[in-house]
Amino acid sequence: MQGSSTLIAAQMAGEMRAQGIDVIDMSVGEPDFDTPEFIKQYAWEGLEKGLTKYTPTAGMVDFRSAIVEFYASRFGADIKVAEVAAACGGKQALFNAACTILNPGDDVLIPKPYWVTFPEIVTFCRANSVFIETEDTEFILTANQVADAITDKTKLLIINSPSNPSGRVIPPAEMRQIVEVCVTRDVYMLTDECYLFFAYPPAEPFSLASLPDDLRDYVCVAGSFSKTYAMTGWRAGYTIANETWTKAIVKLQSHSATHPTSFVQYACAKALRNPTETLAAVGAMTSEYERRRDWLVPALNKVQGFRCPMPEGAFYAFVDVRGLLGERYGSSSDVADVLLKEAHIVVTDGAGFGADGYLRISYATSMANLHRAVDKMNAIFG
Repeated sequence: MQGSSTLIAAQMAGEMRAQGIDVIDMSVGEPDFDTPEFIKQYAWEGLEKGLTKYTPTAGMVDFRSAIVEFYASRFGADIKVAEVAAACGGKQALFNAACTILNPGDDVLIPKPYWVTFPEIVTFCRANSVFIETEDTEFILTANQVADAITDKTKLLIINSPSNPSGRVIPPAEMRQIVEVCVTRDVYMLTDECYLFFAYPPAEPFSLASLPDDLRDYVCVAGSFSKTYAMTGWRAGYTIANETWTKAIVKLQSHSATHPTSFVQYACAKALRNPTETLAAVGAMTSEYERRRDWLVPALNKVQGFRCPMPEGAFYAFVDVRGLLGERYGSSSDVADVLLKEAHIVVTDGAGFGADGYLRISYATSMANLHRAVDKMNAIFG
């Protein structure tokens, strides 16, 4: 397995700050907002209630019930408590799901560009990553592309929408067709929905948990509180899958992390049962990300050699820098290196996402930093 390029970039930014360097960190996939105060208070409430002991491996019944209720009210989903398992963040949810469905030698379809962890999970399971090129469809996966890529060895398709790193959103109708193709060909789906609510109008949040049972039997939803609720350090996530798959996930987790922190589960359940405050906080963050996006993307397109489509979700600009490649820059890694050394701007090279020639630029930072960064980029590239 390879180390996470996104975490390596963030570590680099931290080391530069420790040396007293004024760094503009545009690498991190982390909200720059603090966890909403009322959610912090829920955690204190859980501590005061003495919720500091082990919970069931699948998570507290109250935690799982709150997820069922939330998905029913928000998406009209008809899921059962027995189909939900708690996890220590979305990343462990993905690992649990993959490790319980894959055997060595299975083929796993992964659309490019992909989140850096997807192929590493497949490697960990000793399965094979088979990549689907999506540049011709502007990085939006289609059902036809999936149908063309499936073979007799294909066991699983891994997707995320809104996408990290591209910010593209697969339309709900297309997403359903993708699931239908997979079900017809006996292929399972693992969907990473950690950016679920960061979809900018006219796009709207859409969860595969809302599908009817005959389709959802083949789907595992990996959910997370990290991005949506600015709770990255709390390590709280979950899976929603059919009961057989969920039992396997719980069995696996009983021998690894056991369960997420008890009072964190309590806080998450309370937050889900307070949709007025919770969705208001999420809406405020989404609106601010949209404001930053609307300024940043046109500004990036004015930088010499940059080309950047408008993302519909998440908080990343995925910039095509192939216009800069030639005698001075041999790869997008060289471009990222120049930004780091000459401007102290940390971005993530697209090669880690299967897209050499691109940079992922996070706008989960202040408008002041975005302005400073673009000014420095123009000074370097013209």
